[in-house]
Amino acid sequence: MHWIDPESLPEVAGTLERFVMNPHGEVDGFVMKDKQAATLVHTPPHMEGELTRHLSPGDKVRVRGVRPRGANLLTAVAVITAGGREIVDEGPDHDRKHPKVKHEPMSVQDSVELSLFGPKGELRGALLSDGTVLRVGPKEAEHFAALLAPGARLAGRGDGLQTRHGRVIHAQAIGPDSQRLKPVKKPRKPKDGHGEDAHAA
Repeated sequence: MHWIDPESLPEVAGTLERFVMNPHGEVDGFVMKDKQAATLVHTPPHMEGELTRHLSPGDKVRVRGVRPRGANLLTAVAVITAGGREIVDEGPDHDRKHPKVKHEPMSVQDSVELSLFGPKGELRGALLSDGTVLRVGPKEAEHFAALLAPGARLAGRGDGLQTRHGRVIHAQAIGPDSQRLKPVKKPRKPKDGHGEDAHAA
């Protein structure tokens, strides 16, 4: 969003409730509360260092950003701390690499607090009431939209990380409870109908 002038955008104020993470454990947004309503604020991972250095849960914060259609989301162009420091999205850092982290099997079962979206409003998972971030790919998330909606009961299993900002799970299977989990990705159908090893001989 480096091509947008932050000064041209309206400002929304609230309290930072908690950070949310992507499947690599990087901060890519936060939940902001304003008059009892919660809004997801999306920030790109390359802003993580400045955001976590200058902001903590409970801090007052102001955001200048854009609102995609059909999503409870504010895609931040600039985040302003209570002390007046402005953290601006200067555009992607193409040389930046994801951190090397070790995932481990994790599962969760709870109610959905908030749906999570990508920067253009694409559904990407859910924040659960226990604080767990459950991530699903945007193409797969469309098929599970009802389960990822606020108030829904949701169970998930996948590869997870415990970070200093909380737990994040990249879901491999989700459902309304642990007994009714369905794979997030459908098995790939062989092109010739004879299976992957049809030409192995």
